[in-house]
Amino acid sequence: MRSRVAGVRRRDRHGRGLRGPLTPPQAPVSRTRAERFADLVDDEVRRLGARWGRELARVEFTVEEVPAVEPWFDGPVPLGRTEVPPPPAGDRAARIVVYRRPVEARANGEAELTHLIRDLLVEEVADLLGLSPGSVDPSYDGPDD
Repeated sequence: MRSRVAGVRRRDRHGRGLRGPLTPPQAPVSRTRAERFADLVDDEVRRLGARWGRELARVEFTVEEVPAVEPWFDGPVPLGRTEVPPPPAGDRAARIVVYRRPVEARANGEAELTHLIRDLLVEEVADLLGLSPGSVDPSYDGPDD
């Protein structure tokens, strides 16, 4: 009779050893939802940077999970925000934040998620540059589409 320490399992029930990962970590299937979302935002930032590179050179783009809202907040949850430092802080860059969870909650599928991220970033960049969203990106559809 073999002795086993309680809770320690050396082999699976068929005696073939412990299973390893099914896919290597660098494979696309093993990327988390948050990593895939950040990739979509990065792709859109690169696309906007191709046209507005000089204007966006000092702008920092980040992704956060959810916005910090007060408990008594009673409005729509923001999808993103633009932080502009006050004029004396000339060394600090402007920052555009995209909130992953609210954006994912409003999108139905990958195509709509990509479209929503594009429109959100175009609106935030337009607000930062003082332009209309249509002039920042001619493919901008507007909030109603």
